[in-house]
Amino acid sequence: MEQHAAVASPEITFPHEPASSTKRVWKVFWILLIITMVELSFGFTIYFIHKNPNFNEHLVLAFKGTIVILSLAKAYYIVSVFMHLGDEIRNMIMTIVLPLLLFIWFIAAFLWDGYAWRNLKNKFNRDLPQQTQPQPEGRKPGALD
Repeated sequence: MEQHAAVASPEITFPHEPASSTKRVWKVFWILLIITMVELSFGFTIYFIHKNPNFNEHLVLAFKGTIVILSLAKAYYIVSVFMHLGDEIRNMIMTIVLPLLLFIWFIAAFLWDGYAWRNLKNKFNRDLPQQTQPQPEGRKPGALD
């Protein structure tokens, strides 16, 4: 009996360098840690501001807006470095980012439209006279002139 030796096809590999170095990962780690600590401090600040009976709503909104911006910065670093999107070509990045922006725009538009529809529905609801246009003083709702 004759045995045939199985010849494996050679593996095709391309030499490449690692996508990110350890130094870059540690740098992003420290940036994310600092941003997280700032967010936590803002969160605790908002908590203690709410304990004051005369708190400033504009200050709370400014802190919340800053937290949203810092969260977006964290998301950028995570996607760019740890998910390796920052190493891709521009067309690949736009293929992912543009549909995401459109999706966020759709959500905002639907929420805006729903809010406006709810207010209009409550403003002109004939079945609920207490939610219609305010009546001049001295007149009863539904009274004819």
